[in-house]
Amino acid sequence: MSALFKHYQQVLRIRRIEEAIAARYGEQQMRCPTHLSIGQEAVAVGISANLTTADKVYSSHRAHAHYLAKGGSLERLIAELYGKETGCTGGRGGSMHLSDLAAGFVASTAIVGNSIPLAVGNALHQQVQCLNEMSVSYFGEGATEEGAFYESANFAALRKLPVLFVCENNRYSVYSPMSVRQPEGRSIVQLAKAIGLNAVDVDGNDVEQVASVSAQLIDSIRAGNGPALIECHTYRHREHCGPNFDDDLGYRPEEEVEQWLAKDPVKALADALSAQGVSHADFDDVESQIQREIDNAFDSALAAPFPDPANNGQYVYAD
Repeated sequence: MSALFKHYQQVLRIRRIEEAIAARYGEQQMRCPTHLSIGQEAVAVGISANLTTADKVYSSHRAHAHYLAKGGSLERLIAELYGKETGCTGGRGGSMHLSDLAAGFVASTAIVGNSIPLAVGNALHQQVQCLNEMSVSYFGEGATEEGAFYESANFAALRKLPVLFVCENNRYSVYSPMSVRQPEGRSIVQLAKAIGLNAVDVDGNDVEQVASVSAQLIDSIRAGNGPALIECHTYRHREHCGPNFDDDLGYRPEEEVEQWLAKDPVKALADALSAQGVSHADFDDVESQIQREIDNAFDSALAAPFPDPANNGQYVYAD
């Protein structure tokens, strides 16, 4: 099996899982807010291709793709969305607060930019303890407008910490484009370089490019050369929060949406594989395998019990 086909399987798997969540969300048995990664799957798959289980990942409110690509359990993810005891945080965290230490996925957080200092703090721990691992922080371009980004990036560069900053630039913070949030002509990559990071940008819808460039950055980090930032230009297909399409609101130009939909990572991978001779039967087999896994995960989640309120105390931090 080629590396390209493996990438396709992973990207398609995340896409179909997210579509299944969207399709069932209206039943209102999943009561937590959910931010879908549909359209942005190639970033997580490309980055995770170069990570080990020991590496630690921190994510934002749009965390499903990062969690799944890092090896998180689909059954535990779906159960978490339903608020069930078998969820990855015991049904108490929901979509925006995933955690699975067995997969090296430490936490996701709903606070914009909050994954950044968490990852940097853990990278300091990894450096001091001489651990053979690194940390990764996923965040959107809006997080670069937060003070936490500057302070954390500065400290990481100063200490040459083993951390990779992954900026998923999908161009919008809810309904606000970058033009009303950041000065014209600002480059996140140049900004990161000025702080002292090794920084590059890539086509975030090209999984091979994300995997190749991030591999170089990660190798450099592991060699002790300090932190890096990769800015991945991508686009969410659906609304900021929720299962629906919201292009009828008009905050994104129609021609812009069409241009980005034409760059759909699933379609791009399928087209590339078809050109290499992959058959319709091979594509159908992948779809069938993914659908069975999804069906089983939803069945398992629906059958699972809700948490016992008597155990709530074990999920509350106390010094």
